[in-house]
Amino acid sequence: MDREIPKQMLKQRRRRRFLLGGVIAALAAGSVIFIGSLSEESVRLADIRLSSADRGDIDAAVNGNGTIVAAFEEVIVSPVNSRILEVYHHSGDIVEAGTPLLKLDLGEASTREAAERDELAMMRLDHQRLQASHRTRLSDLRMQIKVADMKLRRQEVELSNERYLDSIGSGTTDRVREAEFALRTQRLELEQLRAQLVNEERMLRAEDEAKLLEISIKENNLAQTSRILADAEIRSPRRATVTSISDRLGTTVSQGQQVAVIADLGHYRIDATITESSAQEVRAGSRAHVTFGRNHTEGFVSSVAPTAVNGMVDVKVTLDNDSLKELRPGVKTDIKISNGMKEDVVRIPNLSFYTGPNNYTLYVRPRGASHLERRTVRLGSAGYDYIEVVSGIQPGDEVVASSTAGFGNAKRVNLRK
Repeated sequence: MDREIPKQMLKQRRRRRFLLGGVIAALAAGSVIFIGSLSEESVRLADIRLSSADRGDIDAAVNGNGTIVAAFEEVIVSPVNSRILEVYHHSGDIVEAGTPLLKLDLGEASTREAAERDELAMMRLDHQRLQASHRTRLSDLRMQIKVADMKLRRQEVELSNERYLDSIGSGTTDRVREAEFALRTQRLELEQLRAQLVNEERMLRAEDEAKLLEISIKENNLAQTSRILADAEIRSPRRATVTSISDRLGTTVSQGQQVAVIADLGHYRIDATITESSAQEVRAGSRAHVTFGRNHTEGFVSSVAPTAVNGMVDVKVTLDNDSLKELRPGVKTDIKISNGMKEDVVRIPNLSFYTGPNNYTLYVRPRGASHLERRTVRLGSAGYDYIEVVSGIQPGDEVVASSTAGFGNAKRVNLRK
């Protein structure tokens, strides 16, 4: 049989449950505060480097990377299938224009040239025989026309005589008709011969032109073979330095295969790349500032590639002084290509992380604050000294210019003195 629980006991139980819930809630709140205090980042102000944002002008420029290359470089290829017989120079040698570099085996090419010369000579003789035959045929036709013309005049005289005799009663009408018929026949024969002469001249002229065309084609082929033979004597086209050469004797080379590279190592240019998004701001003629090591020089953009490869566009920079003694082929450079002045914009000092107009995740110290905030900042054009801030930073804010690797992904970093 159930007994009723006293009211006093029920009050005590409710009081204990309330106290236990409060203790649990306090412990939970304390743990959250404790964990939050452990996950919050902080850094000593003296351990970071800050750059202040302000408002001013920017001589906007596009950043890029480049390499110093020879202003002139030419690849020399083998014009024939051959093999290397002799090597006259090696990499690093300075050669004058026309200096032999290699000697190739030209036996097969020489034989082919001699055969083509013989073929051309035979074609010219055939043309001469054809012309002689044409002259004979035309001469015979012209003689036949002269004879037919003389016959025609004789027939005209005979017709005139027969008509006279018929008028005085010594002839007959039949003889007059026979003379008239003979005259008409002779006229038709003369016209036929003259038409045959015109057609024959036209046909023989076409045959002559066809033969001359064949001779011209053969002459062009022979000239090309002769040029190939001349080119097969591998010579330097100008004064330059040999940078590469095939120097193994007996090596077989194919037509079109590279056998040497020469370059003018007294003059240089910059082959650079810029981002596709920046390429629309660069034009041929834009001024460029080039930095290599501790050296600087100036130049201008001579060409911009019309297409992009993997998001990058090729740019060639011609240097104002392309013969500086500090220039060396293969040295990497940084370039800044000027694209105009931007006035009264928010700007920050030019920092190493900048690679072009884009969104960047930066740690920013609001004006007068004692903490850093992680922000997405839109940066625009950059000049030699400053970067344009499109959004995310106001004048008076400061940007962390040193490493933020120790911040993790903290959205807020407290500053300690």
